[in-house]
Amino acid sequence: MSERPYTVLSCAMSLDGCLDDGSGERLILSNASDLDRVDAVRAACDAILVGAGTVRADKPRLLVRSEVRRKRRRALGLAPSPCKVTVTRGGMGLDPTSAFFTTGECDKLVYCASEKVADARDRLDGVAVVIDAGLQPSMAVVSEDLVRRGVRQLLVEGGQSVHTQFLGEDLADELHVVVAPFFVSSSRAHRIVAEGPLPWNPSRRAHLAEVRQIGDVVLMRYALSERFAPHALADAELTMAQGG
Repeated sequence: MSERPYTVLSCAMSLDGCLDDGSGERLILSNASDLDRVDAVRAACDAILVGAGTVRADKPRLLVRSEVRRKRRRALGLAPSPCKVTVTRGGMGLDPTSAFFTTGECDKLVYCASEKVADARDRLDGVAVVIDAGLQPSMAVVSEDLVRRGVRQLLVEGGQSVHTQFLGEDLADELHVVVAPFFVSSSRAHRIVAEGPLPWNPSRRAHLAEVRQIGDVVLMRYALSERFAPHALADAELTMAQGG
């Protein structure tokens, strides 16, 4: 396999496995303590990737919130927040005035299908670097390009299609799943992954590396590759949390 970043998939879901409620509005599944944990993970990464659908629906800022962690990154010669990355086939649905592009002292990268690169560059001129990802953009192509750009640790925060692609292409080293204490119970809601064959199934079970209660939610951390580093991310979280 070509060189790629150490990749962590992160998501929160309801008790019935939903990422949202299908309403089009952002659903808060986590709590304040867990959101702070995610902030520490973000601060320890070089880039954060979400799908174009997540950029459109959730309008995420994808920034490190803690001033202590931002100062720690600056002291290390880094931008206050990791590089923001998204992947799109068309690009025309991306709003250049959305928070993804307008917030944060960090690079913004958009990987786009070849036939739409010119249109995307015109639309996102001045707010992002648009990269030709080939006729059919894949997460393998994106990962290989990111590592060439110096991304050693990548945090993937969804949504469903992106998680499915990373898992289906066997590109993830860790999976963090936070379970919220309620049901969504909607047929319109998105689950963690879409239908289709995935490497982790009844004949290939993922290794549960950690279970942690965080207030009223539970974090489950799974090892998905031989590169899994059981202590590296935890140490990075602690360092960023303490600002030292």
